[in-house]
Amino acid sequence: MSLSETWTLLKLLRWITDYFSGKGVDNPRLDAELLLAHVLKLDRVGLYLNFDRPLIDEELDAIRPLVKRRGQREPLQYLIGQSEFWSLVFEVTPAVLIPRADTEILVEEALARAEDEGELLDVGTGSGAIAVSLATELPGWQVTGLDISAAALAVAGGNAEKNGVAERVRFLQGDLAELPRQQYDLIVSNPPYIAQAEWDSLMPEVRCFEPKQALLAENDGLDCYQKLAAQAP
Repeated sequence: MSLSETWTLLKLLRWITDYFSGKGVDNPRLDAELLLAHVLKLDRVGLYLNFDRPLIDEELDAIRPLVKRRGQREPLQYLIGQSEFWSLVFEVTPAVLIPRADTEILVEEALARAEDEGELLDVGTGSGAIAVSLATELPGWQVTGLDISAAALAVAGGNAEKNGVAERVRFLQGDLAELPRQQYDLIVSNPPYIAQAEWDSLMPEVRCFEPKQALLAENDGLDCYQKLAAQAP
């Protein structure tokens, strides 16, 4: 990407898409659009409406290092600092696992079992995506999120604030041996589940950048499930 030539938004989008494709990035066009939208403070519609706009040097300077990092397979969500889950926006940092769309099934299953009021525990809350999403859907519930990582809990607390449920969600630091000794009406968890034997086969975005302690579990990936089943209050 040379600064000596004129780059319109469309020209740069095509260049980044080709670059990402050559680096093995999944969905290279989408990632290129989202990265440009983030740097230029536009939504994706705004990108399309400004395809012919030339980019200034300051914009190119801001874009270049992010493109390089994504080409090195650093997750897009860490680069832009956020991820969508359950139609909400969550801050994410390398201290937390990036929320996955398929994890929304846990929210759906919890909602299907929830009464009008109750107490809910989210074990291994990470970014707080599950806890916060459920709190937005269950106004009569008090939600507790537990995680061993203080850095993750700081992110989760911020996400509860941003999504307007901080008064009904509390976060505690602890592991599976330190579950709160109170009765809960629902317990949800998306704990570490990947066996050591599978680690080397994971995509670079996961293996090299996401927190290993949030992914890897002993006993063929079943360790956390077994402990949770044995110790759940």
